[in-house]
Amino acid sequence: MTGSDEDPRVAELRTAVSRLRRELAAHPAEFPDRGIAEDELAALAAMTIDGVPEMPRLRRSLLLIAGAIGSVSALSRGLTDVRDAVDLFGEPPRR
Repeated sequence: MTGSDEDPRVAELRTAVSRLRRELAAHPAEFPDRGIAEDELAALAAMTIDGVPEMPRLRRSLLLIAGAIGSVSALSRGLTDVRDAVDLFGEPPRR
């Protein structure tokens, strides 16, 4: 999807993931699970290319990222933005 046809939730997720990836790349400290966070952020970025991602996969990636960088306070805002973007894909309203 391109332009105005793009799902705004996908655009929001792409933006949040991109921002957190940049913040993580610029973060000077090494920590044991950094590679996991980088891999899962790359996976989330890839999911935004093909349209609307699957919710279980989004949640799994979010959980892995949070576990990997959750204790790095400098990245907490970016992590929150990614979580909020994933939450946009929540269950559809019941009719």
